[in-house]
Amino acid sequence: MKTKRQPKKVNVITLGCSKNLVDSENLMTQLSGNHFEVSHESTQAQDEVVIINTCGFIDRAKEESVNTILEYSQRKTDGLVSELYVMGCLSERYKHDLVTEIPEVDGYFGTQDLPAILSRLGGEYQHELLGERQTTTASHFAYLKIAEGCNRTCSFCAIPLMRGKHRSQSIEDLVSQAQHHARNGVKELILISQELTYYGLDLYKKRALSELLYQLADVDGIEWIRLHYAYPSKFPRDILTAMKVLPTVCNYLDMPLQHISDPVLRAMRRQITRSETEDLIKYAKDTVPNLCLRTTMLVGHPGETNRDFDELCEFVGQGHFDRLGVFEYSHEENTSAHQMEDDVPPSLKSLRANTLMDIQREISLQKNERLVGQTMKVLVESHEGEYYRARTEYDSPEVDNEVWIKAEYLRLGDFVDVEITEATEYDLYAVAKMDG
Repeated sequence: MKTKRQPKKVNVITLGCSKNLVDSENLMTQLSGNHFEVSHESTQAQDEVVIINTCGFIDRAKEESVNTILEYSQRKTDGLVSELYVMGCLSERYKHDLVTEIPEVDGYFGTQDLPAILSRLGGEYQHELLGERQTTTASHFAYLKIAEGCNRTCSFCAIPLMRGKHRSQSIEDLVSQAQHHARNGVKELILISQELTYYGLDLYKKRALSELLYQLADVDGIEWIRLHYAYPSKFPRDILTAMKVLPTVCNYLDMPLQHISDPVLRAMRRQITRSETEDLIKYAKDTVPNLCLRTTMLVGHPGETNRDFDELCEFVGQGHFDRLGVFEYSHEENTSAHQMEDDVPPSLKSLRANTLMDIQREISLQKNERLVGQTMKVLVESHEGEYYRARTEYDSPEVDNEVWIKAEYLRLGDFVDVEITEATEYDLYAVAKMDG
């Protein structure tokens, strides 16, 4: 009598950004559909199969990915892992080198090789699972990747090398995914891609992000829709109109500007000037007066002078941004900037990044202090010690402010009204407002 074989256990490790996380979730959905027993970043002592989804964006991310591969290669040598596979951006970009340097890995796969990974494990890609994605985030929010790849030619960015040209998902497929998430209790959708504002050009021959927003806003159960990674050049301004009139679209826009000095913007190939940037910011805030604007700046690009950096500091100091992150330039091969001399020393890059964050830290404190005494709607995330941790519509998970609430009991994943009682640079403290 034959005994039924237990399903293979697969542990998926995700490195890098939220777009990578969605890829891992799609992989896990397909694995489950093929009757594998799947976990995400399990800490158990022994794994049958490990798949590492890597990041290859900048030096630090590449180093983390390589170190993780080496760690699990050693676990395989020690008999704690039976099979080890690597996928994602690093594998797409450096497959030949990785095969040579870390041969313990059983297979390397790129960013678009999901069917090949499944085949290698003895499964097959199941199209009927599209839109049925498992999520690894908290149950009340999910990332919705609306497109893959990027057609931009920014000098410093290797993403097109790893992800290819821009490819939009259809509005119908995205609405179907949103409906699936809503049925599973998701209340917040965070729209992501390498470049949101390009959405629809390949499918509909026009920018269609605003049309997508109107359709997603009709999905029952979705209360917040948040926009990440909007490119400023040729920004489709009807997005702001949709944000203004649709109550489910958060008054929140993540628009990485990277710099403000015209010489640096030209060197970066950003296809926009300081004057055009300032006009866009003014239009956005005039259209959506309570807009929360998040941006990212890049310091230390080849050719960035002290004068360029001083101009950037002056611009940030004007207080345009509610949220701001800073990256130090990484000299990436096969990008156009790699042909330039990496002439800003690492110590100066670090000093410039810290200086810019110091400026923004004071701005953030002032903006948060103005919220003291106000009533705000928040989404409850977790219970930690004597506090509940929550977010406002102006805060995205992991990267923005958190609201700490003292309350006897709040249900996780619920929206509640709170009164802000205290503020620091990146945190708000509040008490829950009781009905009646």
